[in-house]
Amino acid sequence: MTEDPPLEDISLPSEAYIALRCDLLVIGDSIITDRHHASGGNYDPTDPANQIGGTIPSFSLSGWLRHGMERAIQRRGGTACHPGEANANFKKSDVYERDLEDGYHPKGACRERGTPCLLAELFGELGGPPGTLLRRPIRFSPVRSAVTYEDGEAEGHYRRLSRHIASRNRDDGRQSLRSVELDAVANLDGTWYLHFREPSPASFGLLAAAVDFLAERRMDFMHQLGGARNNGAGIIEPTLCNPLYSTRELRRVFNRSRKPTAAMDEADEEWADTVRPACEKALQTRIDATDMEATDA
Repeated sequence: MTEDPPLEDISLPSEAYIALRCDLLVIGDSIITDRHHASGGNYDPTDPANQIGGTIPSFSLSGWLRHGMERAIQRRGGTACHPGEANANFKKSDVYERDLEDGYHPKGACRERGTPCLLAELFGELGGPPGTLLRRPIRFSPVRSAVTYEDGEAEGHYRRLSRHIASRNRDDGRQSLRSVELDAVANLDGTWYLHFREPSPASFGLLAAAVDFLAERRMDFMHQLGGARNNGAGIIEPTLCNPLYSTRELRRVFNRSRKPTAAMDEADEEWADTVRPACEKALQTRIDATDMEATDA
């Protein structure tokens, strides 16, 4: 069995890429299209022939990823930093206290003890130090050849969908009583670009564990993304791209006409057998150290 290398010998990049595939993504009004650049007022968002691209902001994606990271930490015996303030006006009574009994510690409590937990370090706090994990938005285009995967872009097809609530009265002939419009992106296939301002083995270990968890639970309502989940939207198939790949090798992953090279196979073996186990070990050490401080406090 290959021994884990010393942590100081692990060289990790600042960039990380999560490959995302989703048949249908609906995140309310958060999809920003660039149709105004070319439509001249004649654009029909319901036309299946449109060639409009746009941007998916990272807010919903960040919450989805953080949820996976919280569960990854809790699976390893640690507590996750709560994302909300203790004095926030929650819609349900005692929700904060119930969360603290279910694998969370109060927001910022870890930092007050002197050592912030990994979640507090990565995501930061409002009014406090900024996080070290930069989550970029995803630009999408319906033209695959126009997608630059190393910039965190994806192929995706935007439509504005209409949902109608019809009368059930036979005399009304299913007359529409109310309609709701949804902005949706279908056949999303690309990358989400993350940047670590301070990359560390523990942070990569947590990212890898979170992506595995979210892939495993992609059919779980709680771990899907956005709305219309009962209609099949928000089922994300995430994969962490090998951090040891070069930019050229990353592009090759999404080139359907090319197979992995021998160098890519070697990088996969190094990541799976050597680097990732060391990152997971660093993650567990960080979780144990943070929770030990909480116990001693």
